[in-house]
Amino acid sequence: MIRQMLLLAALAISPAWADDPEWVAVTIVKLEPARGRVTLAHGPIRSLDMVAMTMPFKVADPAQLAARKVGERVRFVVSNGDDGLVVTRIEPAS
Repeated sequence: MIRQMLLLAALAISPAWADDPEWVAVTIVKLEPARGRVTLAHGPIRSLDMVAMTMPFKVADPAQLAARKVGERVRFVVSNGDDGLVVTRIEPAS
């Protein structure tokens, strides 16, 4: 019973970013839709404890890159899974 209460308490104090995805402002540097990759110049990504840098990312759905252009300012959500860092959402910056 105590273990169950501790588990419920731990779940109740989960960080806010666990529920809401962290959107990060980026600039598209290179598009590789055939390879399912995009290179982005991004600011810090707090949820991954990552500093600002330019790097390539895998894209979960390469179709998301169809309307994008090099030099475009967008925002994205990235997850760190078994296959490494993967862009799960990308859209025009608001």
